[in-house]
Amino acid sequence: MPSVSPEARLEECRRRLHGGTWRDIVVLTGAGISVASGLPTYRGPGGLWTLPGTRAVPDAETFANAPSRLWSLFGPLRRQVEAARPNAAHVALADWERRLSPEARFTLLTQNVDGLHSRAGSRRVVELHGSLRHTRCGAPDCALEAYVDTTTPEHAPGCPRCESPLRPDVVLFGEPLPVDAEHTAKRALRDCDLFLAVGTSGQVTPAANFVRGAKYAGAWTVMVNLTPMEPRHPDFDTELLGRAEDVLPRLLAPDAA
Repeated sequence: MPSVSPEARLEECRRRLHGGTWRDIVVLTGAGISVASGLPTYRGPGGLWTLPGTRAVPDAETFANAPSRLWSLFGPLRRQVEAARPNAAHVALADWERRLSPEARFTLLTQNVDGLHSRAGSRRVVELHGSLRHTRCGAPDCALEAYVDTTTPEHAPGCPRCESPLRPDVVLFGEPLPVDAEHTAKRALRDCDLFLAVGTSGQVTPAANFVRGAKYAGAWTVMVNLTPMEPRHPDFDTELLGRAEDVLPRLLAPDAA
């Protein structure tokens, strides 16, 4: 049987996407969607966590023992985030959400901490791993609320309330997802009939298991990624290969060729 060309597969998916009546749409995005905005991936070639000296930095134990090391990594990344702008993939998702019928439920789950989806105009965004554009106190019982912050200190500053080290408001390795974010994700996946994953490695749990929940709910599951997932996940019905900023505008725009 002859293989289907990438162009034909994209066109087939576009027709099905716009020909269906979707009521519960869940989109999951990873670092790959922000590459065109100038931000690095995490595990791909040249990814942030593959660089020498960074593997042990972004975990809870490192923050507990040497909080300034956390700022040494996330401080420069925060500067990159502030300079970044939404690209065509972010904009395509925001435009698609605006065009959906009022009856459709749309949930955008992102593993990214760059805030670019909201800056592109997406409204129902769940930041699974927090936001690098916010700072909070590292003490679990401190009443200081997370706040917008663009500073990039070389050393961990002290909390104005309890003097404990402050930290970027992001989920570190070894920490659970925020309770509200995880609850919203599970609730959206329970009734999902269309699941679209974009630019994610599929290696970080619990987000890596979301497609399984969507498939269990009976959803049509689609992955958009630059490279094939190895091994291929059996719960994805369709795999579209290419850059997110190229594929999503064509896939989601109703007048795309």
